[in-house]
Amino acid sequence: MTTDIPEAAARLATLRDQIDRAARLTQRSADDINLIAVSKTQPAGAILPLIHAGQRGFGENRVQESQDKWPALREQFSDLTLHLVGQLQSNKAADAVALFDVIHSLDRLSLLTALARAMDAAGKRLPCFIQVNIGAEEQKGGCPIADVPALIAAARDADIPLLGLMCVPPADVEPAPYFALLAKMAREEGLPRLSMGMSGDFETALMLGATDIRVGTALFGERAPVSRPVPRSGLGMIRNAPAR
Repeated sequence: MTTDIPEAAARLATLRDQIDRAARLTQRSADDINLIAVSKTQPAGAILPLIHAGQRGFGENRVQESQDKWPALREQFSDLTLHLVGQLQSNKAADAVALFDVIHSLDRLSLLTALARAMDAAGKRLPCFIQVNIGAEEQKGGCPIADVPALIAAARDADIPLLGLMCVPPADVEPAPYFALLAKMAREEGLPRLSMGMSGDFETALMLGATDIRVGTALFGERAPVSRPVPRSGLGMIRNAPAR
């Protein structure tokens, strides 16, 4: 866990150098890339050194966790941008609209309807990425590839600002074909931004056109394992159930 300001600054500088080298292969620089520091499970004490080192964009996976730690941080630092990069349940749409600046996980019509209603009530429009289930993995969220054009059209009809497409490729396989497919889909739909690439594959993502990368481990170090309660029934927990 990063808690020291010089250490955080060094990690950030190293990462920006890597981003710059990869971006230059596509005639861009680090300044053209939106670096999102994924701070899920990280306490405020681990986030503050990165803020002091100059990082301004952060990503979270869960609304509840974000509500617990980010309002106080944003009172101290008014220029932060907060991204929701994890799955969003429709019943949390209003909370997400109230707290976040960008949503990366719009992936179904029911969520689109809930977000549009929440944005109408709040009197503001949050920019969104449509998350694509690029590897057609049943256990992952994301819009099926074949349904993406219809979801894009519905979002535009609902006046939800679309920034681009987002994906998480299958683990332990070469990600380049999946990144290339997402880039092709975005071009065909006239969407300018690509949210793709994490600590282990962001350089590949950048070479294939990523504009927004979501990096956690390279900035914060390895996360401690999260302990999960064992139900008394012994039936096990239902994991990765689709969001509703």
